[in-house]
Amino acid sequence: MQHDLETNKRNAIAFYRTAYLGNPSEAVEKFVGDEYIQHNPLVGNGKQAFIDYFTEMAEHYPNKQIEFVRAVAEGDMVALHTHQTWPDNEQYVTMDFFRFDENGKIVEHWDAIQVVPNETKNGNPMY
Repeated sequence: MQHDLETNKRNAIAFYRTAYLGNPSEAVEKFVGDEYIQHNPLVGNGKQAFIDYFTEMAEHYPNKQIEFVRAVAEGDMVALHTHQTWPDNEQYVTMDFFRFDENGKIVEHWDAIQVVPNETKNGNPMY
């Protein structure tokens, strides 16, 4: 099976942006396959658990922002590197990995999140 890497990158970004900015039901409807396996320990497995989590997030943090720094695709996987700004100017860097099925739909997710520090020992930015 040959994956369309550019389409998968665009779809991963659109999925994440749509859910993050307050419409997780639309994100799931457009971009998720028959199953959705979640590896974030704060979110349950399945489509409805994802929708519930992001709906609650939108209610509690309506003014959050996200910037997609880079997307990398290989095989059936897409990795996204993002910068998130939350209320009180809290800054986070995230790494998200999405696995796509043979129909180009997202079926599995892993992530890691880290606070962006005010300074670093190496002087390098998080991006």
